[in-house]
Amino acid sequence: MARVKGGIATKKHHKKILKLAKGYYGALSKQYRSANQAVMRAQANAYVGRKRKKRDFRRLWIARISAATKMNGMNYSTFMNGLKKAGIDMNRKVLSEIAIADPAAFTKLVEAAKAARG
Repeated sequence: MARVKGGIATKKHHKKILKLAKGYYGALSKQYRSANQAVMRAQANAYVGRKRKKRDFRRLWIARISAATKMNGMNYSTFMNGLKKAGIDMNRKVLSEIAIADPAAFTKLVEAAKAARG
């Protein structure tokens, strides 16, 4: 029986990596070994970035809500506590959109939070 070498599979893998490295600077897009390292790092950073994006957006929403509540004479933590006690269950994304698009409605939410807080 003839010996089977892995040349075809190796070439396929190399082509796949070089395709992912397309557009990278210099040897990072031409040489397999350099490209492989660059692609592994890029994919690791992309994975981390997808997790980080969620954190960044939550921070943005909280900053927007905090600014809007300060304009209504309240701080963020007491506002969120008041909403919870009032039974108003809204996520931070929706609250930040309301604060930007409809300040009057947000003021009503602040009043409801103040009333529930006691």
